[in-house]
Amino acid sequence: MSAKASVYIATSLDGFIAREDGGLDWLNTANSKVPKGEDCGYRAFMDTVDVLVMGRKSYEKVLSFEDWPYGDTRVVVLSRNPIAFPKKIPKSVTHSSETPTELTGRLISEGMQHLYVDGGVTIQRFLAEGLINELTITIIPILLGNGIRLFGPLPKDIQLTHIATRSFDFGFVQKKYSIEKLHN
Repeated sequence: MSAKASVYIATSLDGFIAREDGGLDWLNTANSKVPKGEDCGYRAFMDTVDVLVMGRKSYEKVLSFEDWPYGDTRVVVLSRNPIAFPKKIPKSVTHSSETPTELTGRLISEGMQHLYVDGGVTIQRFLAEGLINELTITIIPILLGNGIRLFGPLPKDIQLTHIATRSFDFGFVQKKYSIEKLHN
């Protein structure tokens, strides 16, 4: 049995997912221009997800939000160090220090079929281990010049197959790719 692992993320036009300090002010500004009720397919995507795997930095950024955005969706936070979760966090949120391959194997053995992988370093680690099947990247029309990149060094090229491109009247462009051939 295998699982599908997907990335669903926004970047600046020049490929950054956050400012160098992790700031998302530019994304909040862009989202303020999105018509009420439009989520660029995010809810439909989340309806297919069994578990969200995120890195510790992403988790800490989400903690700064007013509300926990994932409801009772199962979330695994990857970190080498233990995490003390605040009481406001649902019991469906857990910690793991496993490698992406180990974690994916365990989640598959628990019946998980669709993993959502989030966070720059976490996405890079899953890509490097050949575990990502699909990328959905929403490009925000802004140039940041520097920050935290979505992609980093890889052991070898990863070939992608274009699935779809969707443009929105408010300037966002969403591109969806499948990974042509997974590698080890």
